[in-house]
Amino acid sequence: MTGSKFRNKFVTLLMATVLALSAISLTSCSGSGSDAPAQTGPLHLASLSGENVTGNSYAKVDMSETSKGYVGVKYLGNSSKVKLQIKCSGQTYTYDIDKIDEYMIFPFSCGDGTYSLEVYENVSGNQYAMVYACSISVSLEDENLPFLYPNTYVYYSSEKDSVVSLTGKVISGDETQLEIVQDVYDYAVKKIDYDYEMAASVSSGYVPDLDQVIDRGKGICFDYASLMTAMLRISNIPTKLVIGYRGNDYHAWISVYISDIGWVDNVIEFDGKDWTLMDPATVSSGGSAAADYVEHQDKYHALYFY
Repeated sequence: MTGSKFRNKFVTLLMATVLALSAISLTSCSGSGSDAPAQTGPLHLASLSGENVTGNSYAKVDMSETSKGYVGVKYLGNSSKVKLQIKCSGQTYTYDIDKIDEYMIFPFSCGDGTYSLEVYENVSGNQYAMVYACSISVSLEDENLPFLYPNTYVYYSSEKDSVVSLTGKVISGDETQLEIVQDVYDYAVKKIDYDYEMAASVSSGYVPDLDQVIDRGKGICFDYASLMTAMLRISNIPTKLVIGYRGNDYHAWISVYISDIGWVDNVIEFDGKDWTLMDPATVSSGGSAAADYVEHQDKYHALYFY
């Protein structure tokens, strides 16, 4: 389903979510939130001051901006296969480090707390050896900041990046958060085609390049999720890129934050054929979209948030 019919369905479900959340008092909001104004302000870009750096001859960790929800890690060795593990709240996030002597940005996805960072070099086959480790205590200025800044999975670095200029055009004239989410959604539906060939051949460790996704007008679920996450963050709407399973398939989708309502989880996801709008809040309140969500809710299992 595409075009105006799907747009209308999206609006209906998101509005239902907003109303359901208000009705069951999950937040102390004073209104429905569906007309929350678009947030203005500077573009959130990740930068590292170098004022608080730790490390050894293998890796450096810049902790100067931890309160904003991210950390910089730079690999200094000569191995062609390097991994970073970030452990928090019983979870382990594993990343490939594919740059040498250049900082990469990683989010503090678990919020406030203690994070363990471990850098590993490949020694042979699937064997890795730890070359550096450190612990970081994180206290965020705002709990949503990790989902407002770019990172290695949702990457843009300046106001000149194509995704930034594209976002400005797509949301031009929008006055509310709902309008922004609608227009970003519509762009993805109408301008990006699913790349079945890529989906059949993509290798482990693939990370979206947003410039390429925009230029090609094609992508897989990870590309859709990364692009929409970037565009919404650029619009000052906190957004999570979610990685997990749809049935037995590794999959990506997004969750968005609506002012005065909170996180509206699993609003948009794409399986390569259809867009599915899942609405757990409506299910909780017995709303009209409950049947659709109940039919599919056991197929989705979120694992990681970026």
